[in-house]
Amino acid sequence: MKRIALMIGCLCFLGLASFAQSRGVPVVLISIDGLKPDYILDADQHKLKVPHLRRILAQGAYAKAVTGVLPTVTYPSHTTMVTGVSPSKHGILYNSPFDPFGKNQSGWMWYAEDIKALTLWEAVSKAGGITSSVDWPVTVGAPVKYNIAQFWRATTEDDHKLLKALSTPGLLEAGEKVVGTYPAGYLYTIEADNRRAEFNAWVIANKKPRFHTAYFSVLDEVQHANGPYTREAYDTIEAIDAMIGKVWQAAIKANKNAVVCVVSDHGFAPYKNALSVNAALRQAGLLEVENSKLKDWQAISWGGGGSTVVMLKNNQDETTRAKVRAVLQQLAADPANGIHRIVETAEARQMGGFPEAAFIVGMKPGYATSGSFEAVLQRNIKGGGSHGYLRELREMDSSFFIAGAGVPNGKVFDRIDMRDIAPTLAGLLGVKLPNAEGKDLFKTK
Repeated sequence: MKRIALMIGCLCFLGLASFAQSRGVPVVLISIDGLKPDYILDADQHKLKVPHLRRILAQGAYAKAVTGVLPTVTYPSHTTMVTGVSPSKHGILYNSPFDPFGKNQSGWMWYAEDIKALTLWEAVSKAGGITSSVDWPVTVGAPVKYNIAQFWRATTEDDHKLLKALSTPGLLEAGEKVVGTYPAGYLYTIEADNRRAEFNAWVIANKKPRFHTAYFSVLDEVQHANGPYTREAYDTIEAIDAMIGKVWQAAIKANKNAVVCVVSDHGFAPYKNALSVNAALRQAGLLEVENSKLKDWQAISWGGGGSTVVMLKNNQDETTRAKVRAVLQQLAADPANGIHRIVETAEARQMGGFPEAAFIVGMKPGYATSGSFEAVLQRNIKGGGSHGYLRELREMDSSFFIAGAGVPNGKVFDRIDMRDIAPTLAGLLGVKLPNAEGKDLFKTK
């Protein structure tokens, strides 16, 4: 009887495991940093050759625009796309931590232990599925079975050693025997991202994950340097389309029902002028600089690009808050400074970002912010492109294109919320994200 009971127990266990693996379909989530939706939706207008992305549009569903999070920068956005909640809920508030004196030596929010919400990787793992990832942001120590983490710190050679130590043991070495040397470190060129595409294809082919995340950043680098809608940006998008083709082919070969979802974290806007809130705060006596370095502060701005956050040393200090408000109102009163609008604490919390911020200064396209302690406004600088502008600006719209089993062909959404992406993928995967703030776009009532 014991033997029979044991056999029945084993069969039940195998049945449950098989059931868990059979729920939903495999999903490959590909992020193209800085991909504006109109690049693909209006590809003819831009004279872009993007056959793989066109095929996704023809065979699947897409959104004309995705409203991002506060702030519209890489790490908070990518964490929202795998949790379905806003930055104030998942805890990745910005690319890097608030660090006025630079004690963290320019470190970023690399560590998955800082994520305070359930991720798709965890949900799939709990359901018995295999997960994998190549270079997705905030994945050091992530609950991913086959993980090549995103991390950089020292020289490229030493970063390669670091990456081997931080990724799934043996994974990088095994892939390199087939694909070649992995581009470790902060290296985002067409050649480097193409090699990452080959690694993604190899991981998918060999590990056959239920959920895989892939990230490519060369377009972001090119648009920062040259701005959006430039020849350099167009050439890069065409190269990325070929990378998507490699990953998609591997996914379909591993499982004909695989879903491929291409997303982006934010849009881009050009700029030629830069405003420094810190310089204005210094002039108002709210921060002190000695030998070009910060000595002390009562209020200071954090972050750059299309917006900046003003933090108070003491959030209960209403006198300093009033002084800062006056400084910002004076700056905003002059159209030459390029301020779109100023957000205060209560509104920032409603928008799901920077819950401890005293103010957020959002710029108009054409303007960016800087951390300079000297010049308040710099005009006609070299410029280029930037993001981080308030999410209400159309220039910050991001992308969502999806095709595969379970995706309604021809479904077009005028606009979705970035928080909808994770619960939609969860529905296709057959798992749940009970605390997601977004909705499953394909769920029928």
